[in-house]
Amino acid sequence: MAQQAKFVGLDVGGTTMKSAVVTDDGRPLSAPVVMDTNPERGQDEGLETMCETIRRAVAAANLTMNDVAAIGVATPGLMDIKAGLILDPPNLKPWKNVPVREHVARCFGKPTAYQNDANAAAYGEFWVGAASEAKSMVLFTLGTGVGGGIIIDDAIIEGEHSHGGELGHMRIAMPDTGRQCGCGARGCLEAYASATNVVRRAREDMAHWRGAPSKLRDYYTANDDEFTAKVIFRHAAEGDELALKVVDDTAYYLALGASAVIATVDPEVIVFGGGMVAAGEWFRSKIDVYVKRFGLPFPTRSVKIAFASLGSDAGFIGAAGCARLLVQKKA
Repeated sequence: MAQQAKFVGLDVGGTTMKSAVVTDDGRPLSAPVVMDTNPERGQDEGLETMCETIRRAVAAANLTMNDVAAIGVATPGLMDIKAGLILDPPNLKPWKNVPVREHVARCFGKPTAYQNDANAAAYGEFWVGAASEAKSMVLFTLGTGVGGGIIIDDAIIEGEHSHGGELGHMRIAMPDTGRQCGCGARGCLEAYASATNVVRRAREDMAHWRGAPSKLRDYYTANDDEFTAKVIFRHAAEGDELALKVVDDTAYYLALGASAVIATVDPEVIVFGGGMVAAGEWFRSKIDVYVKRFGLPFPTRSVKIAFASLGSDAGFIGAAGCARLLVQKKA
């Protein structure tokens, strides 16, 4: 019986990087190896840390590099995917114009795929996660910002300038009066629905709240430093009216973004990932109700709204999947 091909996936973040060997059917062969990124130490050390994380991942799977068919690397920030470069990543300063793909390929002598981290996470969910039965899907990642990825017929929509799927920067409000986004523009989805901005909206709502007494507001008053989106969602699940308003507004904004994507791409599945999806089915159903209200009638009757299933492993699994795609294209 022929052995399955094996691929290394590496997911690089601003704080840590994570890697594991993944089989041809999307199964990690070990727990991922995690190392500190330490971007402040410079890009040369960062590149070596990437290679060391990959080496340790291969060792953790009790393999050698001879057993690996290809490597996939996913990174955040501005990039040139075709050239294999991180250009000027906000979360990896002072890195600039870093030849990630070339360095990793030269270090190991293996075919190396390079991808945006949100695109890689989307591909992971498409390959073996929440959209594994679908032919097309869109992923919204909900964290400090709002990222995204679009997969159609096994192809990642990268865009001509490597910025396809930047779903957090769709405008859902007027560009002159909408909320300020970290990108500098106003009205972006990210300015309303990222975990960071869920907290900001909650603080603003507290200042004007005239409803029932709120345990969420009491918690905020006593624990401002620990006030997070997770806290808001927990209070909402317990029935706090103020928290429920914040969560309902979040579902509303996400549905506006999802409805725009449905009208543009008409995917089979829309997947939401990130910490907020821990809220579970009641939050998913809120998004679904609003999507059905806002979206084009015919496609929204059929589109499936799902939550991601791979958690924080989606990035390295998807990066490995991109390496697999690279080998398939060369075959």
